[in-house]
Amino acid sequence: MPPITATPAPLSRRFSVAPMMDWTDRHCRFFLRLLSKHALLYTEMVTTGALLNGDHDRFLRHNEAEHPLALQLGGSVPLDLAACARMAQEHGYDEVNLNVGCPSDRVQNNMIGAVLMGHPQLVADCVKAMRDAVSIPVTVKHRIGINGRDSYEELCDFVGTVRDAGCTSFTVHARIAILEGLSPKENRDIPPLRYDVAAQLKKDFPELEIILNGGIKTLEACHEHLQTFDGVMLGREAYHNPYVMAEVDQQLFGSTAPVISRAEALAQLRPYIAAHIEAGGSMHHITRHVLGLGTGFPGARKFRQLLSVDIHKAKEPLVLLDQAAELLEGR
Repeated sequence: MPPITATPAPLSRRFSVAPMMDWTDRHCRFFLRLLSKHALLYTEMVTTGALLNGDHDRFLRHNEAEHPLALQLGGSVPLDLAACARMAQEHGYDEVNLNVGCPSDRVQNNMIGAVLMGHPQLVADCVKAMRDAVSIPVTVKHRIGINGRDSYEELCDFVGTVRDAGCTSFTVHARIAILEGLSPKENRDIPPLRYDVAAQLKKDFPELEIILNGGIKTLEACHEHLQTFDGVMLGREAYHNPYVMAEVDQQLFGSTAPVISRAEALAQLRPYIAAHIEAGGSMHHITRHVLGLGTGFPGARKFRQLLSVDIHKAKEPLVLLDQAAELLEGR
């Protein structure tokens, strides 16, 4: 796949896009990088078992243009996490992040994700093992609690214990996780957002980098939260409405580069799509991630239809892409 030749921005956690299963794959990240050169991008969560027992090159594959780029790991065995962190560093990742927030039953049963909030010392052991194995930063993404362990004191115990293992950067999804009775989707909506709890954490641990995640939808909200926190992380909004990222570099990083248009972003993505098709891939692998460009203007619905419905019966997919691109002209 053709790389973008511009020098990647240095790693900053001032603005990042959350790891999202089935969404933030390498094609999605290549597209998002066209919209912002400075945003820190995260992979989907990859389990240690997948890396150690599967085709790790496939899981770790990425385009150089995606940097700055972090790998999120799911696991709870320190030696396994250390081995996977080494793989991340060898494959050029800029950061490795431990998932302590995913609430799904499948990962709970394997002691992965939010269930680990009930085991602060184990998380600390995992962090130490990874830090001992690599020179790139090791960070943690977690909830503000889990049911049955959701007091502020227990949150401080978790953060303090993991800090003592050498972790200095915590991304806080400002909701608790309900580990029984709610689906992962419901866990992203039903437990109330508690920005006040995350803010108190920053106040009580001023030496730590605290990144806020959960429910952030606009750059105006990012500016507001950055008065309190060291960084902001957008999830679903960055996926469903990716053009929100077009002004991130200018508004949050002081870039003087012109704001990319929707049409320019799709035009810059076209050679990448063509190369993927040439290599035997399907255009849908990539264009499923750009449907959100089609929001808020006349013709947006047609744009989405071309790339989500018509694409499956197109003999010449690039012709269809060019038809979709015409609907973005001037936008």
